[in-house]
Amino acid sequence: MTPIKTVATTPYQDQKPGTSGLRKKVPVFAQENYAENFIQSIFDSLEGFEGATLVIGGDGRYYNREVIQKAIKMAAASGFGKVMVGQGGILSTPAASNIIRKYKAFGGIILSASHNPGGPTEDFGIKYNIGNGGPAPEKITDAIFARTKVIDEYKIADVADIDLDAVGSFNLAGMEVEVIDPVADYADLMEDLFDFSSIRALIASGFNVVIDSMGAVTGPYARELLENRLGAPEGSVRNAIPLPDFGGHHPDPNLVHAKELYDDVMSASGPHFGAASDGDGDRNMVVGKGMFVTPSDSLAIIAANATVAPGYAAGIAGIARSMPTSEAADRVAEKLGIGMYETPTGWKFFGNLLDAGKATICGEESFGTGSNHVREKDGLWAVLFWLNILAARNESVAEIVTKHWAEYGRNYYSRHDYEEVDSDAANGLIAALREKLPSLPGQSFGALKVASADDFAYHDPIDGSESKNQGIRVLFEGGSRVVFRLSGTGTSGATIRVYVERYEPDPAKHGMETQSALADLIAVADEISELKKRSGRDAPTVIT
Repeated sequence: MTPIKTVATTPYQDQKPGTSGLRKKVPVFAQENYAENFIQSIFDSLEGFEGATLVIGGDGRYYNREVIQKAIKMAAASGFGKVMVGQGGILSTPAASNIIRKYKAFGGIILSASHNPGGPTEDFGIKYNIGNGGPAPEKITDAIFARTKVIDEYKIADVADIDLDAVGSFNLAGMEVEVIDPVADYADLMEDLFDFSSIRALIASGFNVVIDSMGAVTGPYARELLENRLGAPEGSVRNAIPLPDFGGHHPDPNLVHAKELYDDVMSASGPHFGAASDGDGDRNMVVGKGMFVTPSDSLAIIAANATVAPGYAAGIAGIARSMPTSEAADRVAEKLGIGMYETPTGWKFFGNLLDAGKATICGEESFGTGSNHVREKDGLWAVLFWLNILAARNESVAEIVTKHWAEYGRNYYSRHDYEEVDSDAANGLIAALREKLPSLPGQSFGALKVASADDFAYHDPIDGSESKNQGIRVLFEGGSRVVFRLSGTGTSGATIRVYVERYEPDPAKHGMETQSALADLIAVADEISELKKRSGRDAPTVIT
C-alpha cells in the first residue's frame, strides 16, 4: 500500500480568501507548506467527499503545475475517489465549472489569479468551487479561513509526480486520476448554445473577427471555436499559447491592457470585430468598428437579444448584476417584465439565483458576463453571443449599440481604479465615507442633489443570508450615482474603485464623450470622499 504521509505544519495568519479565493504573490505561495496548508484547510472544511470526484485545473500561470501536483496527492490522501485534471494543468475557469457540472463532481480546485499578471514574482491564486460549479459561498470560505489559522498538519500521498501532459487514466495511491482534454467539453457546450451555422456564414462572408487571448488560458479554446469550428482564418486568435508569464502581457481585457487590439479594430483596415480574454478565461472585452462596448452595456444588449441564440430561444427568467454595474440591464428587465437582481460584487452571489431559476443572464462591470450554462462568468461565451447577435441582426456593433441606447436610454458609465494604495489610507477613506452617510441626503453639490446614501447590504432572496458593507452608494436626484468600494482581487496594497454613472434618456445627447459626460460627477466623487488627498494620487491608475 502506498504510504500516506502526515506532515506537521505551522499555520499562516494571512490566508483569508477574497471574492475569488486566496491570492498572493508566487514567493508567498512558495513558502514552506503555504499552499499545502490552504489546500488541506479546504478539505478539512468539507464533508461527504469520500470516494467522490474532484476537478483540478488552472490558467497555466507560473507555479500552476507545482501546486496541481501537490493538490492531486493531497486529494488522494484525504479520500477522494477520483481527480479529473486538465491536460498540461490547463482548465479555464468556465471550463472547470462546466466539467464539475457535467460529470457531477463534488467540487473543484481552480488555480488562478484571474486578470492579474503572472511570473516568478507575480500573482497566484487558489479557489474552491462547489458542486454546482460555482465559487464557494461565504460560509465555506469563512470555514476555510478559520481552519487555516489553527491547522497543525496535512496529509499527502508520498508518490512521484504524475505526467500532466498525457491524456488518460491511471491509479495514484488508490485514487483514479484522469487527465482530460481541457477544451472538448467546453467547445461542445458552446456549440449547443449558439447558432454556429449562422456565425460560420457571417465569417465566410468576409466579416473579420480577431480574438486576443493575451498569452493566457483561452488560446486553445478560442482556436478550437473560432478557427476550427467557425472557419475563421488561421491566426485570427492572437497570443494563443498559454504561457507561465502570459508572454509579459497583463491579461486584463480592458482599454489599457488590450489597447493594441482596440487600436487595430478602430483603424480603417482593421478587423470588423475584436475581443480579448483575461488570464483564466472568465472576462471579456468586446469592441466593434467605431464602438467599444462597455461591460454594462454588453450585459444589457445580450439580455435584450438573448432569444436569437438557440440555447435561450425560450426567453430568459431574469437578469442579475453586481451593485456597481450600471443600471442599463434594469431597463431591459423592466421592458421584458422579468426579475432584476442586484447583488454584491463576486460571482458567488449569482449562484443561488441561477440554481433557483430566478436569473438566466448575469454580469459584472469588471468585464464579466455569463449565464446559467455554468456558474462562473465566461469570456468566450460572451464573445460567441455577440457573434450570434451580429449574425442574426446583420448590423454592425456600433449600429446595435446606438439602437439599444435609442430604445432604452444611455447609461454613461465609467470606473476609476486607484491601484496599490496604502491599505491604511484606503480603509480610512471608506471609514470616513461611512461616517458621512447620514449627513449626505439633501446636500447639493452644484446642480447635483443627493437623494440617498448608504453602505450596500444584500439579503439573499433564496437562502436568507445577509452580506453587509458591500460598497458605499451616493445616489443623486435624476438617476445619477457614484459608488466607492475596495477591491478584493489584488495582491498588493488596496485598490479603490470609484464607479460613476449618469442616465441619459435623450438620444440627441447620446454622442458625448464618456468622461466629459461624467465630469461633474467625477469632481463631486472626489469632493465627497477626499480621494486624491487621502490616496495621494492625482489621477486613477486605470479608467474603464
